[in-house]
Amino acid sequence: MVKKKAIFTVTENLNGIFMDSEVGKVNKAQTKGSTATSKLTITIELALTTITRQMEISGNRARTISDYNVYVNHFVNTIKVKYVDELNADHVYEWLASMNVSNQTKLTRLKCLKAFLSRCFDNGWIERKFWRPIKVKVDNRVKEGATERDIRVLLSVLDLNDFVQLRDATAALLMFKTGLRINTIVHLETQHIDFTNNLLRIDGSIVKNHDQILLPFDDTLNRLLSVLVNHNDAIRREYDQENSYVFITKKGGIIATGQSHNNIQKRLNKYAKEYGLKNISPHALRRGFAKSLLDKGANITDISKALGHSNLAVTTQYLHIDKEEVAENLRRFL
Repeated sequence: MVKKKAIFTVTENLNGIFMDSEVGKVNKAQTKGSTATSKLTITIELALTTITRQMEISGNRARTISDYNVYVNHFVNTIKVKYVDELNADHVYEWLASMNVSNQTKLTRLKCLKAFLSRCFDNGWIERKFWRPIKVKVDNRVKEGATERDIRVLLSVLDLNDFVQLRDATAALLMFKTGLRINTIVHLETQHIDFTNNLLRIDGSIVKNHDQILLPFDDTLNRLLSVLVNHNDAIRREYDQENSYVFITKKGGIIATGQSHNNIQKRLNKYAKEYGLKNISPHALRRGFAKSLLDKGANITDISKALGHSNLAVTTQYLHIDKEEVAENLRRFL
């Protein structure tokens, strides 16, 4: 394959240049069903291809784009409709009824389909948002996060003289102490670590909401990260690898090669089963971080910012607080 010459790469950031332009205004008018523009007829397959391209250009995560493709294709294969403008609410209900999965899974898939249909509406391919009233009822059971005991037991059984276990211990403690998502952990690089000030300086390119975040860490993590980074260099030299990832495989490569193949996540699941640890997983560690901060008196707004959440409602779902605890907390204000 011929390598693309540098002269053909545009380095100026032109993202969002059309948002407030006349072009953007015309498109906005068209999506509201303007009589000046005739409705477009487009296949769902072509719509998905176009929207996928729009999302790639906009910088959406590969995982999000993949979910769009998986669930929209499943929807199309179930309802057997070809064109976007033929879709209606009955097709969505038919699709939901065909699934032999939990309501939570149905809700997740429905949200993805609704997002796709909303993009179709924005592109002028659908005239009305018939999907908006469709809902899936789910009991909002709050999931517990990891506790200080859980993380303490895990760290006590791992052999820090073994590279893989040192890596796993550092990753687990980092998630518990900073609330980082596993996908951010995968792409964390040495340049993101400020060892002098015990601070993670993470740019938006590896964060879900694309916002830069600053997260402090303690001296224990400083020591673990320092040892791990130094050992990583030796492994990369041994296997002739060139990267600056903080968490790597035994042969110096990236720890995740796909959505369902993540070495650290798999090994945390293994440790949980082997040592009877109920809440040792990337998401449980992240939830544990949030609850630990709350218990220590942190402001929920600060917790939300640290987690990278877009609104506080999402953050509150991370905080496992039972009814008795709420009652005791309220009693202090009587």
